Amino acid sequence: MTTTVVTRFAPSPTGALHLGNARTALFNYLMARRLGGRFVLRIEDTDLERSTEQFLEQLIRDLRWLGINWDAPANAAEEPAYRQSKRGAIYAEHFARLEAKGLTYPCFCTPLELDVSRRAQLAAGRPPRYVGTCRDLTANERHERRARGLTATLRFHVPAGRSVDFGDFVRGPQHFSSDDIGDFIVRRTDGSAQFFFCNAVDDALMSVTHVLRGEDHLTNTPRQILLLEALEMRVPEYGHVALITGADGAPLSKRHGSVSVHEFRERGFLPQAIVNHLFRLGHTADQEGWLELQDMPAHFRVDHLGRAPARFDETQLAHWQKEALARASTDAIARWLRPVLPPNVDAERLRDFVELVRPNVVLPEDARPWVSVLFGELPPLTDEDRRVLVDAGRQFFKDAVTALDQYGADLQALSAALQTSTGKKGAALYKPLRVALTGRVHGPELAPLMKLLPVATLRRRLETWSQD
Repeated sequence: MTTTVVTRFAPSPTGALHLGNARTALFNYLMARRLGGRFVLRIEDTDLERSTEQFLEQLIRDLRWLGINWDAPANAAEEPAYRQSKRGAIYAEHFARLEAKGLTYPCFCTPLELDVSRRAQLAAGRPPRYVGTCRDLTANERHERRARGLTATLRFHVPAGRSVDFGDFVRGPQHFSSDDIGDFIVRRTDGSAQFFFCNAVDDALMSVTHVLRGEDHLTNTPRQILLLEALEMRVPEYGHVALITGADGAPLSKRHGSVSVHEFRERGFLPQAIVNHLFRLGHTADQEGWLELQDMPAHFRVDHLGRAPARFDETQLAHWQKEALARASTDAIARWLRPVLPPNVDAERLRDFVELVRPNVVLPEDARPWVSVLFGELPPLTDEDRRVLVDAGRQFFKDAVTALDQYGADLQALSAALQTSTGKKGAALYKPLRVALTGRVHGPELAPLMKLLPVATLRRRLETWSQD
C-alpha cells in the first residue's frame, strides 16, 4: 500500500519567525509538494508563559506572506486539534498507557539537586544524564514525598543496553546508545507534556511520515523513537539539516543583525527574494537562477540537503532582492516605495520615477535620496563633489544654462551644444552636469532623470554654479 507523504512545520509562538525556522517550513512545504503529499502546520504552544496570540498571528502572517501555505488546518489560530495547548487530554491518555506498562515513574528531584548532579558528572569527565535517583523509590517513599508537598515530574524509563539506530535522510545512518541518554522527563510538575513527548505523539497521530528539522534536534530523535516504540506508534523518517550561521560561523542570532522574517519584511525585502535565498541555504539547487515558489518543488531534493553549516550572507539576499525587483511590476514597486514617497505624486511621473530608480535600489530607503533629488531639494554636497563643480568653472555652467534654454531637458542635444561651446567631453562634461543637477556623481541615467525634473528646477540648479 502506498503511503501519502505528510510533512509538518511545528513552531512555538514564543517570538518572531526566525529565518532558520522559515527555511525549515519552506523545505517541508517543498518536500510535500514534490512528493505529492500534505503539509501540516502544528502550533507547539505548551510553553504557556512565553507563547502569545500576538506571536502566533504574526507567525501565520509571515508564512502566508512568504507564500508558504499548508493543507491543514484551515485556520491554524483557532483549530484546537492543531494546537498542543488544547490537546492535554490526548497526552494524558498516552501518559496513562506508559504508566500502565511500568515505563514511567515520578521524579521528585529539585532543579538544584539536578544541577548539582550535572556539575558533578561534568567535573568527573562524564556526559551529564539523569542518574536514576527516583527510579526505584517504593510506593511508600513516593507517598511520603507527596505528603511533604513535593511535586513530581514524570520520567520515561529508558531501557538499558539498547542501540537506537535510524537512517537520517540528510545525515545518513545514526547510532545512539540508550545508556548515554538517561531517563528523561515527559511530563512537567504542572502536568503539561514535555517537548519530547507531545512532539512525537502528535507526529504519529497526525500521520506525519517525514520529519525534517534542524540538526539541533538530532539528539532528541532517539528519545522520541523510544517513546513511539513504547507506545506502539508509527515512527516517522527523520532528517536533520545543518543550522544557519552568521559570517563568523556562529548560529545566526540578533548580534548578526536582522534574523526574523518580520524584520526583513519591515526593512523592505520582498518575499520572493527571501524564499530564493532560503532555498539555497543548506540546499544545493540544480537551478542557479531565479525560481518562482511554484517551480521550486521540481528542483528540491532531500539528497541535496547539506550537513555543513549554511552561512547566511545578506549580500546574497540583496542579489535576490534585485532579481525580485527586476521582475516586479511598476505598480508593485510603486506600492513598495510608497513609505518614502511624498503624497499626491502624479501617477505618470510616479511610474517614470519607479523605472528610473529600479536598477539603483535594493530597499525603499535607498530611493529616499532620489526622492529628494526629484521631488525636493538637493542634499549637501561632499567636498569631492563640490570640487568637481568648482573645477568645471562658472563659464561651463553659463554655457549649460544657455544650452538648456535652447534645447530644454534633451540631454543629447544639450550635451552636444555644451561640448561645442566648452570643448569638454566624456566625464569632464557629464560629471559636473550630473553633480549640479543631482548632487551625486553616480546614480540613475541622467537623460530620463532630467526629463522628470521641471525645466525651471534644472535651470535653477545650473545657475547656482554659474554665478560670479
